[in-house]
Amino acid sequence: MSSSNPGPAKQERIPVDPDKLRAFAAQVLIKLDVPPEDAHRAADVLVYADLRGVETHGMSNNNLGRIYVKGIRNGRINPKAEPRIVHETPVTALMDGCGGLGLSIGARAMNAAIEKARDSFIGMVVVKNSHHYGAAQYFSMMAVPHGMIGISSTNSNPLVLPTGGREPVYGTNPISVSAPSGDEPPFCLDIGTSAMVYQKLILTARLGNPIPLGVAADDEGEPTDDPAVAVESRKLLPLGSVPELGSHKGYGLGILVDVLCGVLSGHGASIQMEDAGYGSVGHFFAAIRVDAFRPLAQFQEQMDDMFQRIHRVPPAKGFDRVLVAGDPEHASEQRRRANGVPLLPAVVDELKELAQDVGVSWDLT
Repeated sequence: MSSSNPGPAKQERIPVDPDKLRAFAAQVLIKLDVPPEDAHRAADVLVYADLRGVETHGMSNNNLGRIYVKGIRNGRINPKAEPRIVHETPVTALMDGCGGLGLSIGARAMNAAIEKARDSFIGMVVVKNSHHYGAAQYFSMMAVPHGMIGISSTNSNPLVLPTGGREPVYGTNPISVSAPSGDEPPFCLDIGTSAMVYQKLILTARLGNPIPLGVAADDEGEPTDDPAVAVESRKLLPLGSVPELGSHKGYGLGILVDVLCGVLSGHGASIQMEDAGYGSVGHFFAAIRVDAFRPLAQFQEQMDDMFQRIHRVPPAKGFDRVLVAGDPEHASEQRRRANGVPLLPAVVDELKELAQDVGVSWDLT
């Protein structure tokens, strides 16, 4: 199924100060009984995504209202949850999120992994009974200032078709790995295991643009380039799209995330989510001290050299420069910290309505 709709003209963005945007998000969550510390951390996760250009997971896609406010109001997310460690060793822990806000639970769990790594060179924390935690790279990047490699992953409700199947069996199930460098921006890999994340479908539909064939399917499981059809069907294709292009690789990675986040934590894999409750997910976090293997400075020097050699590779036609994972996000963060987070007018209107609905002030634009 295909659509030839060219979409509307490009919409002019409205720049918003990131600090004001972060304060607004925190105020909204506090109004909904989220403790201030958790609310401010959650707001930081959301705005971080916007600064890094990961608009699908930030305020730019109104995730604050669509996912978190809605989840709290309909009772799926417990705003006052107090996550607790239910089992731990010197290097591992199992945390029960108690149905709370994944944005803040993720930060707590990654901090716990970092503390364990500080003492024992490596730390791993799995979480059960949590909810959508935003951009995976926020948590893996938390390890970098400590001279550590960070790993972050989460499973989610089924949205992705398995290779050879017509019904979804796993979520977009992202994997993020970050590592420290020296003068170069840190390495930051953040990928979904589907050909496109569901939030990007929503954002693309909002913009009225088509999607590439091979990233999503209609109700019958046939590829579509109409994001509105894909949003409605909720059927994504694996990373790799089709068997001829390696869809089994994305499918396998998605199930790997389910093993680490769902089965290891006991929460359940994506296909078992009905047993755990809609919207409830598991997470996996790890922190690894570089100096457990070699001096940090030597590692950073070699990372810089690798990146610089890659950057010197002649670009192919249509490209200005060969980049490394983390380069685009770093450039976006520098630009948006200086110039503001560019929000679509429709999103600004939605956030204004949210402010009025919740009862907080709006002075961002």
